[in-house]
Amino acid sequence: MDYVNPVELVQEALRVAKKKAALSTCDLLLRGFLAGAFLAYATSLVMIVLSQGLPPIVGALLFPVGFVMLVLLGLELATGNFALLPAALAAGEVSLGKLLRNWGWVYLGNVLGSVFYAALFYLAVTNCGASAGGPLGDLLKQAAQRKTLAYMALGGSGWTTALVKGILCNWMVTIGAVLAMVSRSTVGKVVAMWLPIMTFFAHGYEHSIVNMFVIPAGMLFGAPVSVRQWWLWNQIPVTLGNIVSGALLTGLALYVTFRVKQTPSDAAPVALPQRVEEIKLDRTAEAQVL
Repeated sequence: MDYVNPVELVQEALRVAKKKAALSTCDLLLRGFLAGAFLAYATSLVMIVLSQGLPPIVGALLFPVGFVMLVLLGLELATGNFALLPAALAAGEVSLGKLLRNWGWVYLGNVLGSVFYAALFYLAVTNCGASAGGPLGDLLKQAAQRKTLAYMALGGSGWTTALVKGILCNWMVTIGAVLAMVSRSTVGKVVAMWLPIMTFFAHGYEHSIVNMFVIPAGMLFGAPVSVRQWWLWNQIPVTLGNIVSGALLTGLALYVTFRVKQTPSDAAPVALPQRVEEIKLDRTAEAQVL
């Protein structure tokens, strides 16, 4: 059958997580770089749509193309690994050191790929700096400020808001990463992934990897945002929120309820021939006593 039931799904997720944890540093960096760039491609597509005056829901419908591409290619996205690796850790399939190693190198690769694409995108839109970028540049500047300076203006409430939006975002993103394994067909995988990714984007929640493109790109187009403001008021709280929901609300939650549980009936019964011999020995001993 095309459908993979939840118990089998969790077992497959554990297998995938173990494989991810065993990747070399070079593979983690390169696959993370490509994943960051592809997700940035999808985000810039949304920005182009919005700059043309189309409704935001159109952008939400289009955004999952980047996620689908990177998942089907087997690339590394930190936000998805925030769910898969903790489940494997709980199952004893990977160590804490391997989990942190994977997260660290993939996150760095995602940053490098996202910023690299942001720089190329800026050069393409502005004709290598000869123009200001028009409506598209203005939209990215506004987005960068909304994701940093707007939170900063609220102080602690703003930082917490970014954290909460990060939690709500990656709950759906990690469900998308898991649902990629719910079907054995490519079409089934694409449809299953599309639904939660579209849902999170339509809500306007905060995704740490998406922001690795949006905020640097906005800064290149002239947004008055510093690197410190980017990380302090968005990247750090959003990443922490992404980790919380990925690890607790998806990875560990699904593992706890759908892991293969051993029941009393699963216990190995005493071998019948062995039990018969024990009875014979007992009767022999009894006869000798009599």
